[in-house]
Amino acid sequence: MNKITLVIFLAFSFVMNGQENYPIDAFRPPLDIPIILAGTFGELRSNHFHSGIDIKTQQREGLPVYGIGDGTVTRIKVSLWGYGKVLYVAHPNGYTSVYGHLQKFSPDIEKYIKKIQYEKKSYEVEVFPDYGELKIKKGELIAYSGNTGGSSGPHLHFEIRSSISEKPTNPLLYGIDVADATNPILEKLFIYPLSSTTQVNGSQEKIEINFSKQSDGTYLGDKISALGKIGLGFIGFDRQDLAANRNGIYAVELKVNGKTYTSYDFEKFSFGETRYINTLIDYDYYGKYRQRIQKCFKTLGNYLSIYDKLENNGHINIKEGLSYNVNLILKDFAGNKVEVTIPIEGKKETVKLPKKSDKTENYVIAKKPNNYDLNVAKVYFPENTFYEDFYIDLKKGNDTVRIHRNTVPAHRNFTITFDVSKYPKAAQKQLFIARLNKNLEANYATTYKRGNTFTTRTRNLGTYTLAKDTIAPIIRTKNFKEKQWLNNYKYLSVYIADDLSGIDTYSAKLNGEWILMEYEPKRQTLTYNFDDRILDKKQCTLEVTVIDNVGNKNVLTTSFYRK
Repeated sequence: MNKITLVIFLAFSFVMNGQENYPIDAFRPPLDIPIILAGTFGELRSNHFHSGIDIKTQQREGLPVYGIGDGTVTRIKVSLWGYGKVLYVAHPNGYTSVYGHLQKFSPDIEKYIKKIQYEKKSYEVEVFPDYGELKIKKGELIAYSGNTGGSSGPHLHFEIRSSISEKPTNPLLYGIDVADATNPILEKLFIYPLSSTTQVNGSQEKIEINFSKQSDGTYLGDKISALGKIGLGFIGFDRQDLAANRNGIYAVELKVNGKTYTSYDFEKFSFGETRYINTLIDYDYYGKYRQRIQKCFKTLGNYLSIYDKLENNGHINIKEGLSYNVNLILKDFAGNKVEVTIPIEGKKETVKLPKKSDKTENYVIAKKPNNYDLNVAKVYFPENTFYEDFYIDLKKGNDTVRIHRNTVPAHRNFTITFDVSKYPKAAQKQLFIARLNKNLEANYATTYKRGNTFTTRTRNLGTYTLAKDTIAPIIRTKNFKEKQWLNNYKYLSVYIADDLSGIDTYSAKLNGEWILMEYEPKRQTLTYNFDDRILDKKQCTLEVTVIDNVGNKNVLTTSFYRK
């Protein structure tokens, strides 16, 4: 049996045999510090579930990162966003470990990737080394922790995936020790009327339920009167012992009179389903208040596989004259839990708060393509762009159009096409499609130009306009001055920024030769490491070229001395 066959066999065995076979002693932690989490597996993020754990790195970069087991590097990616600098290691037992937001790789891997970057003359690269080309041992230094990509602070993003299915699994299943004797926190509780005839406390809109702590440590909600089909939702989070971070809940269970109606946890999920997170949360509430209500019931378009049990899709049918005890239990991975009981009486009441009408002139059928003419622009929704049918609010305009609000999630990209024929050709070069935020600030939307039409593909509803950018990007030296001696400098850095459409490309030359400058968008900084190339001149000329997304260009030429 060769190595590749062995990997496949072992991985298949673990997948088939279920959770109890996760190898809890096979791997070591990726860092030699206490494991404290800034983010948990399955945590609710924008349009996706968190596919790993975020390990705190003591608010600093440059901590050694070690391979958790013997293996071979199968993928290396360097990008401006996402995981930034990330390393993938396949292990013989059928799992792949992932290390993201790295500052840099170990010397051998760094040399390997920089050779490719110089060959391609690009900072952003993605490579797939041959199996066995870059072998590592358990506990071997493979990288240093950082803050690259979409990270908002120094930490290590760490994953363990199945090498066969590529499904991410909860890294805590493999014996990683995290101090946790702290219960999850329940912040808010909601009841949803799920039919046109349902009322809850005289309301056909969702209502928030007050609850209080009892002597036994559980919580009791205010008594509710309802009639018809209802569902439960909550806002909650988890905390570990040594951190104040608001982390995700591991497991949720909803019981009605002792019977489980909904049960799900975050043992694993598929990347192909992660965007269905928008059906698990109340997206309308999130769009308005930036808080995620987690629904304990399924709605249309929800194809998530995280559920262990679903009775009637989590919908509770409240009948007149009957009493119900609804229990919601939230657990973390360590088994700590918080429990709330909501007493409900089946009782008919006069509706004092009817459901608000959302009718407009246009109704979207989710399973059919929809096309709308908004004067200056046309919008096309392919079939299954949305999860449910809804009335869409559209506003026509001469330069600006409104395509509903960001309170409805789109699962697929839709197309917005602007007619720019009224603008002279010279002016068209500086125009782009922008999405306006709530402060009416223009954010660049990737714009494809073809003749007199500009097109963008997006999943974000909202207000779109044609914006104009006439100003070239800014470039200036950051850690040195013109004609300065830099003998003891390890690196030089340059500040770059653009005021409107954003930076599209950049390049740099040193004494006429292309050099690798690492771009960190969060700091708006280009950095060149002097170890990359041996300078054969005492006087050095640096040339940096930056182009924004509409083609405005700026070039900085400066010189310094080094020997």
